Amino acid sequence: MKGLSTFILILLFVAFVSNSCKRGIAVFTLSGTITDETFSGGLNGAKVKLYKVPIGTSTLVPLDSLILPPDGKYQFTFPRDKIEKYVLIATKENYFEIIEEIPFSVLNPSETNTRNFGTKAKSWVEMRFINTTVLPGEIFRFMKINENNNCLECCPGGLIDLVEQSYYSKICINNANSLFSVDYWIINGNSSQYGHKEATPSPFDTSLILVTY
Repeated sequence: MKGLSTFILILLFVAFVSNSCKRGIAVFTLSGTITDETFSGGLNGAKVKLYKVPIGTSTLVPLDSLILPPDGKYQFTFPRDKIEKYVLIATKENYFEIIEEIPFSVLNPSETNTRNFGTKAKSWVEMRFINTTVLPGEIFRFMKINENNNCLECCPGGLIDLVEQSYYSKICINNANSLFSVDYWIINGNSSQYGHKEATPSPFDTSLILVTY
């Protein structure tokens, strides 16, 4: 009888510990809206992936993924592990990629954590400069002005000199429906001629900025 009582007590203890552990497992809920800023709606059809990054590493460990519905709303619920941060990546063809880091320390397990993001459609601009009569020492100096300078696909900024060059062509990525402009100077010895050209490319299209001199 004593052995049976002990066995029952052990079973009750194990059940209590198991139930306590289950109650102690906290989760995070991350939700929000990812917006198509070009067409003012949800980023319909975009693929959204959530990763965790273990402490002391830079490794992206997959947690979950989904395809965005037309309203652009997403939600992830995942265990509250002891990690460095979470990374949300949203991709859609011909749109700029979204990469957002979410530190572990800013998330609250007792409420829904809302994070809203947005991105724009891509467009392109071809800068084409044609020198019909190349003069000795002639410099064509130009500088592009647009919103995109820090992406992997972006053209570099700053002043660029073309020395005695008859033809130049470069295609640069741009936010759709956003202004892309070029300031340029044609320098011959002590003389300089200034010019300005601009374009506003449509979504998924390529515009041309042509300078012939």
